[in-house]
Amino acid sequence: MAGVIKVAVLGAGGLGKACAAVIAKKKQMRLVAICDKEGYAYLPNGLDADAISRVKIGGTVGDLECGKQVADSIGEIVGISKEIDGIFIALPNLPNDFMFNVVKRFISADYKGCFTDALKRTTAMEMMFGLYDPLKQVKSTYITGCGATPGLLTAAAVIAAQSFIEVENVNIWWGVGIANWEEYKATIREDIAHLPGWTVDTALSMSDEKVEDFLDKTNGILELHEMEHADDLLLERIGVVDSRDKVTVGGIMDTRNAKKPVSTTMTLTGITFDGKRSSHRFILGDETGMAANVIGPALGYLKRALWLNQHEIYGIYGSTEFMPCVVR
Repeated sequence: MAGVIKVAVLGAGGLGKACAAVIAKKKQMRLVAICDKEGYAYLPNGLDADAISRVKIGGTVGDLECGKQVADSIGEIVGISKEIDGIFIALPNLPNDFMFNVVKRFISADYKGCFTDALKRTTAMEMMFGLYDPLKQVKSTYITGCGATPGLLTAAAVIAAQSFIEVENVNIWWGVGIANWEEYKATIREDIAHLPGWTVDTALSMSDEKVEDFLDKTNGILELHEMEHADDLLLERIGVVDSRDKVTVGGIMDTRNAKKPVSTTMTLTGITFDGKRSSHRFILGDETGMAANVIGPALGYLKRALWLNQHEIYGIYGSTEFMPCVVR
């Protein structure tokens, strides 16, 4: 794979800024474009990750020296997409069809590149797979569900499944610690939508003040069970499980402390060829934060998407269908 991969990031919140910081430490990738609601920045020779990190909450990357405030920042990235090899979509997917509609704009512009996302909700991912033919037609390659879960943990589940002739269940239990909820507003809103009695629409309609009031009542803790998480779709899609109800996802988020409230684990239980029931467990190091466990896999899968694209494999695929590459 020759040359440096020119990357654009859609979204400049906590994950977008973290992505800029990670890419700055890579020799094989260069961040050339980033956008948020109010503006975008583009520099062919590479954006300054430190400058991006200094954009204050409520500010915009459009205020950077190479930036511009605009009404349609995604449209501006679409307009320069021929200069971009790969796109990581770090946007909040509220409502469910938001990311779907963003990708359709790139398809309409005949973008012949690569995408990854950290999409989590099953319903939204089902919509994304409906873009297989349009993406294939324009010769783009997309890998979806490339964050921590789905992504890192579901890839581990695929490997763990090899020891068994039958997988009985996959249980994912995550812990996330966030020192400042304002850096990850979109992520927290998406998780609130998973709580009993809540929906995507009600979470989306909450003002920041209402979110803060809600978190005050829970001491900053969100505990989630039986989440609608696309791990089930991705593991069923490739045959690790024969039914989505064999996959359960839940976890605890502390929005006031960087330390994880619990360790993140993926436990796969199955039956071996000689009739023995056992479990494999994959545990993420407690010192690895959400950003590291989302951005690393997302960029690794972006490099894989580029490899697939260069081998004329187009369309949209799940993160369980390929191994990520290592980005040096």
